[in-house]
Amino acid sequence: MLTTCQHHHPPLKQGSTRYTVTQMTHKTHNIALRPSAEQAQAFRQHAGFRRFVYNYALSAFKEGLENGEWRSGRTIRTGFNARKKKEFSWHSSLIARVASHAFDDFDTACKRWKNKLAKFPRYKRKSGKQSFRVDNKRNSVRFDGNGKRILLPKIGWVRTFETLRFKGDIMRVVIKKRGHRWFASILVETEDSVKPDLRGLPTVGIDVGINSLATLSDGRVYKNPRAFRRLERKLARLQRSLSRSVYLSQNWRKKKAKVTRLHYRISCIREDAHQKATSAIVRGVSAIGIETLHVKGMLKNRHIAKALQDAALGGFLSKLASKAAALGVHVVKADRFFASSKTCSACGYKKEDLTLADRTFRCEVCGVSVDRDLNAAINLTNVAAGLTET
Repeated sequence: MLTTCQHHHPPLKQGSTRYTVTQMTHKTHNIALRPSAEQAQAFRQHAGFRRFVYNYALSAFKEGLENGEWRSGRTIRTGFNARKKKEFSWHSSLIARVASHAFDDFDTACKRWKNKLAKFPRYKRKSGKQSFRVDNKRNSVRFDGNGKRILLPKIGWVRTFETLRFKGDIMRVVIKKRGHRWFASILVETEDSVKPDLRGLPTVGIDVGINSLATLSDGRVYKNPRAFRRLERKLARLQRSLSRSVYLSQNWRKKKAKVTRLHYRISCIREDAHQKATSAIVRGVSAIGIETLHVKGMLKNRHIAKALQDAALGGFLSKLASKAAALGVHVVKADRFFASSKTCSACGYKKEDLTLADRTFRCEVCGVSVDRDLNAAINLTNVAAGLTET
């Protein structure tokens, strides 16, 4: 995730040295943790503490609505702080800021519901996502520059699988669990890096799809890993076994952990393919032409909905745009209704009767025969270069 902000220094008196305007960027690095058994238990306790506070706020908010009163997160927090020492004394060994951030998250959820941007907040479940925020202020969490360790309040030094790749002030740290692993999502404010010179580099078009994840106009093709399809039978078998177990029994928890780990493996296979493909594409190009996908509408087609979700094309294009912005590569989106696959890349003839089963584009005017995805990628290159109106 990249966000940019400028820090302007106040003007100086005559004869003083001039300051330059510093371009600051917020970058996030997700790092896998290697906690001990005691530290993993502390993570679960803090995640439960956040869930308890969020659910407490939701109950108080509902009670206020029944009485015709809108209770803000700050009001509910004041009532919680008045009761916590007597009724919730068990929280004294936990990070206090976890509760404050939970109230802030609930307040944001209520405001989004009020502005009709999201549904009404729901109670957090123990079997749901586990996460909590640990930072207190800027640089309240330290990262060992020489070793692979991060210092968390009241938890201590926790080993990591890698070092922090960005240098700067640590703004926010969120501990979360994915599958069987704990991660630290670290937001760093760092100076904008020097972008490379892109003059003279080519422009490429990218056609994304189900059979091939990405087809480039220069002939490169990145295959779709089809992670869910490869492991679908194994996942179905584990889920059937889970459904036959007694809910919340020890065997149920063991089988639930196996299902969770397999889901995590599927997401890692997909994520790895996306990261490698997008990194290879943005290197050595000056501009990229892509199509505007209406994924929500495409998912209504029941014949291709599962394959589309397995490919995660929206996430692929999002990663591509983020990495291109970091390098200064211009991304041009074609119009949503631009027929990149049905238009001949040689003469511009539009073939209306082209179906999804036709994998080769054969022009009836100029006689050119080319792969359907490559033809679309070339058309998107012309759009990025400004040679074609969409």
